Amino acid sequence: MLPAPPSHTPREPESEGTMSRQFVDLSHTITEGLVTYPGLPVPTFEPHLTREDSRSHYAPGTEFRMDIIRMIGNTGTYLDSPFHRYEGGGDLSTLALETLAELPAVVFQFPGVAGTPTAGPSPEDQSEPGFDGRGITADAFGTEDLRGTAVLLSTGWDAHFATPEYLLGAPYLTEDGARTLVERGVALVGIDSLNIDNTEGTGARPAHSLLLDAGIHVVEHLTNLGGLPFRGARFTAVPPKVAGFGTFPVRAFATVDARTEG
Repeated sequence: MLPAPPSHTPREPESEGTMSRQFVDLSHTITEGLVTYPGLPVPTFEPHLTREDSRSHYAPGTEFRMDIIRMIGNTGTYLDSPFHRYEGGGDLSTLALETLAELPAVVFQFPGVAGTPTAGPSPEDQSEPGFDGRGITADAFGTEDLRGTAVLLSTGWDAHFATPEYLLGAPYLTEDGARTLVERGVALVGIDSLNIDNTEGTGARPAHSLLLDAGIHVVEHLTNLGGLPFRGARFTAVPPKVAGFGTFPVRAFATVDARTEG
């Protein structure tokens, strides 16, 4: 005799969903005439070969455009290598890709600096004592393990980028904050502000000096950091491989893994 059929239909296992990778663009767009930093030359564009002129070089229906851009390396969102600060420091051509790409990111949020709070969460143990409205101090980093990470400082100041307001009163990393990040062994430090240092002081640049002397890359003028999680994102900012150059724009971005319903 055959066994009786079950009195109920077996329950299908619940779907755990699938993981998808989201890309977050963290770079400003470079446009002709863009003012990134006061007093520096702005980028200019001009054609080397127009589409019209190219037609005589190719088969009918085939045309190309080639352009020339003239700009200083400190344009848009850019990375500083040790050569930017030190004559004997490594230039852009010497930087190891593993120190620039897919770095585990730790994002410290300082909401409300630019008058509009950032969207990202802050860890419960990160509080106001590490930030006085402009200077980001060692206290902001608590006891976090930061070795090998990209520490990203999200102030919301990017809301003022390319406006006169961006140039004055910008947040920065203090000397003791920079020293702490060196001691913690970070790989890279980025900020969505005018400069990693206080540009309205005496002319000293302790954050640049300490970080670049330790071989820690600096990325300035980031944007969209407010939407990143405290941990869990991966950060990439790779400049071109240019010898004898210390600073160049990057297409900085973060990747965040998110679960979607399957």
